Amino acid sequence: MPKVLIVDDIRSEVQLIANVLSPQGYDCIQASTGVEAMERARADRPDIILLDIVMPGQDGFATCRQLKRDTLTKDIPVVMVSSKNGESDRFWGQKQGAIDYLAKPFSPSDLVSIVKRYA
Repeated sequence: MPKVLIVDDIRSEVQLIANVLSPQGYDCIQASTGVEAMERARADRPDIILLDIVMPGQDGFATCRQLKRDTLTKDIPVVMVSSKNGESDRFWGQKQGAIDYLAKPFSPSDLVSIVKRYA
């Protein structure tokens, strides 16, 4: 069963994503901060990370950069998932190492499609 790390400080967003992916056969684990995301990624070795941008403390861009610099997590695909949908946000996410970008709100089919593509 592919493992998905969902990183978002808004619990309802994490639950929404998990409710879509779990019935599709994905094992969903979660983190609510960038620091916790690093810990979970290193310990649980997910197949893909869905990473919000706007979080307290360390934002998603900094977290992505840190994930891509770490030898244990650098090969895990990161998809930025955020309501920030400007071209500069997409560009900056890619510069930090994100493989793709999913804008909120998204359809369940778009979410499943992007996870299947990379996980």
